[in-house]
Amino acid sequence: MHTDITGVILAGGRATRMGGEDKGLISLGGIPLYRHVLERLMPQVNAVIISANRNQAVYQQSGLPVVGDLTADFAGPLAGMLAGLRAAHGDWVAFVPCDVPDLPLTLVEMLWQGKQQALAAYASDGERAHPTLALLHKSLAPQLAEYLARGERKLMLFLKQVAARQVVFNGQAHAFLNLNTPDDCRHWLQEKGIAND
Repeated sequence: MHTDITGVILAGGRATRMGGEDKGLISLGGIPLYRHVLERLMPQVNAVIISANRNQAVYQQSGLPVVGDLTADFAGPLAGMLAGLRAAHGDWVAFVPCDVPDLPLTLVEMLWQGKQQALAAYASDGERAHPTLALLHKSLAPQLAEYLARGERKLMLFLKQVAARQVVFNGQAHAFLNLNTPDDCRHWLQEKGIAND
């Protein structure tokens, strides 16, 4: 566990492919999706914050702080990242989306080692980049706020602008599987041998 890193679970999206349901709260085997993510993230960081724009009271039942976007238009993951950077107490913030229930247990450590001298790093499985699984220094918040104020929304473009390092997790493509649709959830449960409620 890194004592100076805060974890942020990004649960602020519209979840259009889930029929508009709040993705983080979709039940998988009787447990909300975000809690599967939390279980894997919690041992890797000092504290966890949830970034959510809907059902904040439900997320607060976890006992964790919940922050909403600072913009009102569902501006994508970057808006949640900005809110997380501003709410975090430590210098470094590790971000994960609420829909990656098998995220690597070494995610934060590998991003920490892989960033070298950079102020940001993000994960790749060797074939695809996964920029919402990222480590950012808190000092990037003003730059990110300015980027969003210009109407920019592209996460990878921002990461390139701040010279983020890509950290490759070889042979772990399964760990980055995100559950975007009800079918994805069913397949995940079948693979785990878990009955849904």
